[in-house]
Amino acid sequence: MKYKNKYIRNFNGLLMSAMAALVGMLFVSASIHAESMPASGAAATPETPAAVAATPETAPVAPAPEASAAPAPEVAAAPSGPQPLEERLQLCAGCHNPDGNSVIPENPKLAGLNVKYLNRQLKDFKSGDRTSPIMSSIIPMVDESEFKALAQYFSEQKRSDGATDKPDLAAQGKQIFDEGIIGSAVPACSGCHNEDGSGTDKYPRLNGQNSVYVVNQLTNFKSGERKNDPKAVMQTVAKRMTEQEIAAVAEYVTTLKEAQQ
Repeated sequence: MKYKNKYIRNFNGLLMSAMAALVGMLFVSASIHAESMPASGAAATPETPAAVAATPETAPVAPAPEASAAPAPEVAAAPSGPQPLEERLQLCAGCHNPDGNSVIPENPKLAGLNVKYLNRQLKDFKSGDRTSPIMSSIIPMVDESEFKALAQYFSEQKRSDGATDKPDLAAQGKQIFDEGIIGSAVPACSGCHNEDGSGTDKYPRLNGQNSVYVVNQLTNFKSGERKNDPKAVMQTVAKRMTEQEIAAVAEYVTTLKEAQQ
C-alpha cells in the first residue's frame, strides 16, 4: 500500500511537470508568433510578407504617361541655291511690277537703275547695311549669286514717266535740284545724279521715281535710319534740308525725263 501511494505521488509529479513544460512551450511559441506579425495598419515588409488586399490608399499608382511634345509648326525654308531668273522675277514683281516700274508709291521703281548700283543695294540688304521691313523678309530667299542677273534685268527695263499734281512745289524742287540751297550748304542734286536725274553707279537714277519713296529715303538719311550711302554724303545733305525742301525735291524728280541720246 505504501508502494502504491508512492507510485501515485511520483506519477502525479511527473504529470504536473509535463503539463508545466507544455504550457511553457505554448507561451514561448505564442510570443515568437506575436513578434513576427506586423503591427496593425503597418505595411508588410520583405522580411514579413503579408497577403493584405490593396486599398485605394495602399494600392500602387501607375505613373502617368509622359505627354508627347506637340510637333513644331513647319516653316517654309528658303531655297538653298540659285533659282531660275523667271522665278525670281515673280518674287520681285509683287512689289516692283514685272518691268520694275512699281505703281505702289512707297516702293521704288527699279527699271533703268545702274546695274552696279542695284547690285550693291541688294548686297547691302543681304548684309544688313541697309534695312527694310519688306526686304528683310524677301532677301533671305535670294542667293547672292543671283543678284547680278536681277540687277542686269532691271537695269535694261525702260523707266516709266512720273507726274505731279503739285506744280508749285515741284518748281521749288527744281531750283534745289539745279542750284542747291546756298544758305544751308546743300549742293545741287544734279551734281551727283546728273542734270536729267539718270544717275550713276554710285548715285541712283531719280527721274520718274515715285515721290513718296524719295521722301521716305531722304527722311531716313536725315534721321540716320539709312546709312549705306558712300562717305555718308546723303546723310550730310539730308540733315541740312527741311521737310518742305525734301518734299519739293521729291515732287520735282518724279517729273524729270531722261535726256534723249
